[in-house]
Amino acid sequence: MEVNVSMSYLNDEKFQVLNESGNKLTIDMYEKDKKENLSPMELLLSAVTTCAAVEIVSMIKKRRRDFRDLKAESSGIRAETHPMYYKKINIKYIIYSKDLQDSEAERFISLALTKYCSVGSSIRMDTEVVHSFEIIR
Repeated sequence: MEVNVSMSYLNDEKFQVLNESGNKLTIDMYEKDKKENLSPMELLLSAVTTCAAVEIVSMIKKRRRDFRDLKAESSGIRAETHPMYYKKINIKYIIYSKDLQDSEAERFISLALTKYCSVGSSIRMDTEVVHSFEIIR
């Protein structure tokens, strides 16, 4: 399966990406106090978090567990020198469910991040991806 996007220059630190469906995304590399959009590294962190989230929700629903909401808080620790890749990614999922068991949540999240999420599988092998969760009843 081939995936295609096209990128357009807006200025020295700002670009726009267009996918095959016509969806646009603006990306910038501005300093924190001038940020208007996500940076490429913020997008990567967001992508691994949401890619796994899709799988987590699917597994919860397939097991016919109560599902009301899912949120996540993610952070990444980057290397100090170029290419400044993520050395470590931490993701905490907050799952809103009346009957999901801790053991199920742990299994679903682990499987999502290590087996089913294509973004997670595309990250460097030496990047440590750790997760935690909280179930809100």
